[in-house]
Amino acid sequence: MTSELDIFVGNTTLIDEDVYRLWLDGYSVTDAVALRVRSGILEQTGATAAVLQSDTMDHYRTFHMLERLLHAPPKLLHQLIFQIPPSRQALLIERYYAFDEAFVREVLGKKLSKGTKKDLDDISTKTGITLKSCRRQFDNFKRVFKVVEEMRGSLVDNIQQHFLLSDRLARDYAAIVFFANNRFETGKKKLQYLSFGDFAFCAELMIQNWTLGAVGEAPIDPDSQMDDMDMDLDKEFLQDLKELKVLVADKDLLDLHKSLVCTALRGKLGVFSEMEANFKNLSRGLVNVAAKLTHNKDVRDLFVDLVEKFVEPCRSDHWPLSDVRFFLNQYSASVHSLDGFRHQALWDRYMGTLRGCLLRLYHD
Repeated sequence: MTSELDIFVGNTTLIDEDVYRLWLDGYSVTDAVALRVRSGILEQTGATAAVLQSDTMDHYRTFHMLERLLHAPPKLLHQLIFQIPPSRQALLIERYYAFDEAFVREVLGKKLSKGTKKDLDDISTKTGITLKSCRRQFDNFKRVFKVVEEMRGSLVDNIQQHFLLSDRLARDYAAIVFFANNRFETGKKKLQYLSFGDFAFCAELMIQNWTLGAVGEAPIDPDSQMDDMDMDLDKEFLQDLKELKVLVADKDLLDLHKSLVCTALRGKLGVFSEMEANFKNLSRGLVNVAAKLTHNKDVRDLFVDLVEKFVEPCRSDHWPLSDVRFFLNQYSASVHSLDGFRHQALWDRYMGTLRGCLLRLYHD
């Protein structure tokens, strides 16, 4: 008795996106096979359970071999062992470095160290994300941080160059690196309503306006010990922010500022009376946040302070977002009409970023 067997030989590495997702999500081969069976793949393809098991194991072996290349994506592009089309290479990299919102919120702003890694068991239980996936995501964050932390220039560009990520994912990683480097507090109960996207939005504003890279004044000296341009806040700028305190310490300036804002907004705000009554407290809160940013602890507590000093008072008085926007725009702009104030450029650099962050943090 003879049997006929059709054989096809090729050198292109086949990537099943669904199996890749199961591998990335941390499922074992056994669990992955069970999930594939549940999806109805046996009925769709006419394959046997044994063939499905073998197919899944084969894919998992391939992904394990590819993983060391995914740790340094340019190596994946230049290696010759796996014949993978460029579009598939991009997919492998992008999905390997993708992360879960629930996971990143648990580690955002924490030091990417062994101490934090020990908490991954608890994070896995809390989020429902497999421990293996948590470890992959954490290790990715740490790997990107380690590669770019000593580099000069644009944080986003450095991440894209060394990890070949899309613009959006590179910007997300820039936010993660920036928060880890500056240790911003994001885990307090009063901040739980904020999403990773909210924090990433603020990170991008701060990178663009409050870092050394924002002013472009750092010398291009490879031996310089100066801080990394996009990762570190501009310490001179933070020191100068103390000068803004005159806006609330000088009673005449504070009264004139209030008068200018109230005159401009009378009849335009639904919460005008609440704004007028609380103006000085709000102004003191915003200016005092600036004046305290010379201390590392106050830098870490920036978002806690913004919520406590501005978001919560406005929310308790039921300010709609449109009124918050009107107020912040006028509050920022009217300082230019204060004849006794001599720090307009500093004010604009501070409030331009703060206004954008506050509008993002304010969920009415």
